[in-house]
Amino acid sequence: MNRQLLLYLKSKKNYYNYLKENSYFIKQINRENDIKTFTNFVKEKYRLRATDKISDAIDNIDLINNVLETLK
Repeated sequence: MNRQLLLYLKSKKNYYNYLKENSYFIKQINRENDIKTFTNFVKEKYRLRATDKISDAIDNIDLINNVLETLK
């Protein structure tokens, strides 16, 4: 793994933690030099995709709405 890629992974907390938990990705990244597959796995696990964030925001709004309705 080249030094620049390693520094990039260490700067991203979620990527670095996932890499420590799933060390088999180190071998895959070294062989293929394909970081996109790894980042997609991390985004899926930690729900970092835009659609996940929107879904979480909608769920929070619904929860607040339900709480406010019960307080009436």
